[in-house]
Amino acid sequence: MIEVKNLSKMFDDLVVLDNVSFNVTEAHLVVILGPSGTGKTVLLKSILGIVPVDGGEVLFDGKPVQSAKGSEIYDIRRQVGFVFQSTALFDSMNVCENIALPLVEHTTLSNRQVRDKVQEILEIIGMVGKERLYPRSLSGGMKRLVAVGRALALDPKHLFYDEPTTGLDPIMRDRIVQLIIDLKKNYKKIGIVVTHDLDTAEKVGDDIYLLKKGKINKLKKIGKEVYNG
Repeated sequence: MIEVKNLSKMFDDLVVLDNVSFNVTEAHLVVILGPSGTGKTVLLKSILGIVPVDGGEVLFDGKPVQSAKGSEIYDIRRQVGFVFQSTALFDSMNVCENIALPLVEHTTLSNRQVRDKVQEILEIIGMVGKERLYPRSLSGGMKRLVAVGRALALDPKHLFYDEPTTGLDPIMRDRIVQLIIDLKKNYKKIGIVVTHDLDTAEKVGDDIYLLKKGKINKLKKIGKEVYNG
């Protein structure tokens, strides 16, 4: 379980997080919904201790993030695969190399074992046959798929998705949404999805929260009216 307790964060006079609390329980995907610029990405990075907070704490299976140091924070962060909105792929590496990078840097697997693991991930994300292409040859949606694949490389317990469907055409958006659903159903990959897209939130979220003006509230139903008032 991930427990977020009373997280608070300000940038100068701007309150981004105001006593934000929620839990990510077993087998659940949590969606943080909200308009662009409301601090959803700051929240994700605060949970991992990447952005320091002004108050509150986060617990991963009872282990505090904010006070963790050295190997402790490394062990916590290794439980999470982060899918960046920008994808953060390396232009000088092809699809295979981008996915393999965490395995090369953080494991002692042999070259054969790395290749086998990458092939398994390519099948999961539907990119078999594209492994030799470079990011410049990929569409925005394909880059997102590769970003998900790289996040899966170290077999994390949780996945954090930062605006995974933003700017995609409807077909690719549906493909990403289905991948998120399949990863939860077939591979038990739970975690957090931040998005401003109502359709994505409704399809993937088990628990849906609205982050607005620093406050977070759990929603029983969603609609365009959640952005108003």
